[in-house]
Amino acid sequence: MQELKSSVHKTFAILEYFTPQKPEWGVTELAIAVGSNKSTVYRFLSDLCKLDILTKNPESDKYTLGLKLFELGSRVSLKSAFVEKTHPELESVAQDITETVHIAVLKRHQIFYVDKVESPQGLKISSQIGSYNPAYATALGKVLLAYLPERQQKETTKTLLHPDTVIGYTKNTITKQRNLLKALAEIKQNGYAIDREEFELGLICVAVPIFNQEGHMVASLSASGPANRFEEKEVMRYVATLKKGATAIQNKIGYFKP
Repeated sequence: MQELKSSVHKTFAILEYFTPQKPEWGVTELAIAVGSNKSTVYRFLSDLCKLDILTKNPESDKYTLGLKLFELGSRVSLKSAFVEKTHPELESVAQDITETVHIAVLKRHQIFYVDKVESPQGLKISSQIGSYNPAYATALGKVLLAYLPERQQKETTKTLLHPDTVIGYTKNTITKQRNLLKALAEIKQNGYAIDREEFELGLICVAVPIFNQEGHMVASLSASGPANRFEEKEVMRYVATLKKGATAIQNKIGYFKP
């Protein structure tokens, strides 16, 4: 690596290697490419992951650009790479279901709302695009947790449901790791999750996973509304509509990874 005056220069010199043609890098190959030693590059990559500028794939041990750059309005843009392609499908699902529809991704063990279409029936959900909610207490989050690799899932749920920090938002919130892991296994088997007033009393949410064309889960899609409108027969209709929308989104996003 050529002489650089500061850590900032080194950081951006490393980030320049993450391109559409080469979006993933392992530590060794990146160290060779930048002409630096492996331990130095590993330290930079680890620090960038802590800041969500990079994300690490636990299965391949390779790094990709993360969502922090979207928040900073820099190289990664969920708006152009994802939202602009998926929003018409979100509107279509909302029109069919007539409830509020969200798309979210998993970030810092929480759900991060990337898009939303309000219900035409007048009830407003308090969520905002760019805001966070707990993964373990929401249908969007439980779907995202359900499809994590097993080891990552156990580590994440252990952190989320630590006895000293876990919050029971309602009497229905799952606050024990063993109970959540059991629920996640059922969600993965069924292909959808339901939040039955687990985050907010009077509010029910149904969610399904969104996969890219490589079969990697990249987001979740949900419908939310008041409990008195979410009858069991309607819930299964919502699931079918959401899955149809998720498939349409998959066909549009190609190989996108958040």
